[in-house]
Amino acid sequence: MARRGRKRNLERERLYWDLLAWGLGTVQACRQVGIGSRTGLGWRRENGGFRRDLAGSAPVVGWYLSLFERERVQSVIAQGVGVREIGRRLGGSPSTISRELRRVGDREHYDAGGAHQHAVRRAKRHRRSKLAADEWVHDFVQGKLELEWSPEQISGFLSINHPESTVTAEAIYQGLYLPHRGALRRDLTKELRTGRTLRAPRRVMDKRSTRYIDPGRLIDERPEEAAERVVAGHWEGDLITGSHNATAIGTLVERTSGYVQLVHLPTDHTAAKVCRGVAATFEGLPERMRLSLTWDQGSQMAAHATVAAVLDHGVFFAHPGSPWQRGSNENTNGRLRQYFPKSTDLSIHSALDLREVENRLNNRPRKRHASKTPAEIYTQHLSQSDPTGATAS
Repeated sequence: MARRGRKRNLERERLYWDLLAWGLGTVQACRQVGIGSRTGLGWRRENGGFRRDLAGSAPVVGWYLSLFERERVQSVIAQGVGVREIGRRLGGSPSTISRELRRVGDREHYDAGGAHQHAVRRAKRHRRSKLAADEWVHDFVQGKLELEWSPEQISGFLSINHPESTVTAEAIYQGLYLPHRGALRRDLTKELRTGRTLRAPRRVMDKRSTRYIDPGRLIDERPEEAAERVVAGHWEGDLITGSHNATAIGTLVERTSGYVQLVHLPTDHTAAKVCRGVAATFEGLPERMRLSLTWDQGSQMAAHATVAAVLDHGVFFAHPGSPWQRGSNENTNGRLRQYFPKSTDLSIHSALDLREVENRLNNRPRKRHASKTPAEIYTQHLSQSDPTGATAS
């Protein structure tokens, strides 16, 4: 039965998806395309947030016609020529044109847009996904998602430990987000770090204003070994804050392994409290793992001399407005928001709660470590011989 209502504009829809792929938000893309934001959100919701290739740009090949080729068919039909001449002008087979016209049934009322939309729907012959077909893989993936593993971590773990049952991260995302591939429970999207119910395109980061304090030593002076991630013991740090920036938790990430340490700040996050807490955390680590710390130019490190005293190379500061210079820490802070959401009171979390979150993050497999965990890499570096030839205890 044909769907009633306004006919869908496939060219506008294709442009809308192209703009999203370039990083525009839904509202901005809708404005440029000339549609309402409700229409754009409806298109996204229909496809679980995934990009749809509605138009296609391929020429006539075998059985297939693109939207552009169908529009040419429509214009040539109006000239009253036969299927062989249409095929010749398009550079395709007359039988392809003949089948296309037979499917429509009425040559005189051939509509390129409607025919292409019908062909797109007809072409969606999705085979059963591995997640739906293999009960063990399905239950394993679903179990790890419940433990807040990311699809990449699950895929990497399977490829090493169960190569006969491997599944890609993209297949897991599709199992979560696409209705017709929905082998996994949709509510498990809440267990992902982002917690999104729809997949969102990347957006261009806004430029942010920065505050300046006495920067101490800039990152340019940091030892080269820290930048190369060869020697363990170089850390990056920052705060994640709660509602109205009233509460905070200190975050420390070891650059080589990605090993995480959290600093409990139950009462306030003044410079004195933050620096004392960070210094105390470092004092609890082996000396080999206390080389340097890189922080942003925020006021919470005004007393950085307290921290520098327990580190071999001291404290360094990233350039203003350059969060990528502390990429490991920025990435980890995003992961931590899964446990400590924005606009919440972070003071309710005890030191024991922080240790539990540390344990979860440090024992998840990471793609950059070939699916080994940060804890495993950290322990490997501790067990290696130090540069003087002595074996670490």
